[in-house]
Amino acid sequence: MKKHLIAAAFATMMATSASAQTVGVSMALFDDNFLTVLRNGMIDYSKSMDGVTLQIEDAQNDVSKQLSQVQNFIAGGVDAIIVNPVDTDATVALSQAAAAAGIPLVYVNRQPVNVDTLPEKQAFVASDEKESGTLQTKEVCRLLKAAGKTEASAVVMMGELSNQAARMRTQDIKDVIATPECSFIKIVEEQTANWSRTQGADLMTNWLSAGVRFDAVISNNDEMAIGAIQALKTSGMSMKDVIVAGIDATQDALAAMSAGDLDVSVFQNAAGQGKGAVDAALKIAKGEQIEKKVFVPFELVTPENLKTYQAKN
Repeated sequence: MKKHLIAAAFATMMATSASAQTVGVSMALFDDNFLTVLRNGMIDYSKSMDGVTLQIEDAQNDVSKQLSQVQNFIAGGVDAIIVNPVDTDATVALSQAAAAAGIPLVYVNRQPVNVDTLPEKQAFVASDEKESGTLQTKEVCRLLKAAGKTEASAVVMMGELSNQAARMRTQDIKDVIATPECSFIKIVEEQTANWSRTQGADLMTNWLSAGVRFDAVISNNDEMAIGAIQALKTSGMSMKDVIVAGIDATQDALAAMSAGDLDVSVFQNAAGQGKGAVDAALKIAKGEQIEKKVFVPFELVTPENLKTYQAKN
């Protein structure tokens, strides 16, 4: 009887070992509100599955450190790799390293420069950036019209210019403003604040000190928008006199909207992207076929539907 029990236990252990999956994850930066939600989404989802282990590393916004992390994952024999790129223009080397080792690689959230030429066993999971800045700017346009504006000026806060998302979201803004419906809006300033709340506040302070006048602040993300709000309030400007728009619908952004400071955000389902990335990595590792691009839809967030997104957070 004892031999049978030992044999059964050994068989169970071997089956678990055979199905165990280890996924190496390199995040661009731990100290980022949105990316924290993304990372936690991956962690929470992996906990719901038996035999899945995530090895998560912080690249600390360092391209060379991220490449080193991927190389270490490969050397450690992980079953798959997930990368949230530091620099979306520097992903070719990451793809080549993983492809040479035959290890699946999934990019998450930030679109790699080689997204249309990814090797076998590689994919991209994110939200379609064409939707983000478009939804945001169309709502800003609507609000300006509702306020009776026939001529309006806007300032644009851009994310890190090395990121495809920052470039795409900024182009979205310009594309919407180029349409007949929104051509009454003029961009008077556009500068990067590198996704940062602190840099967003500093940039807004500089604009105000220089006497820049505007009706709307259109920011590539919520963190910079919140920084702008802080600077505007410090300067004594009423938030009723300016429309402020961000992207991501983070908890802090929803709180700012609830307080009447932030007018527009766009929900990017960070946890959904994290789950999708883990799913994609595991499926490729098992030899399953998946789409090269997996998109999680963006959703417009306004004071009218705010409670729905507060519930999600």
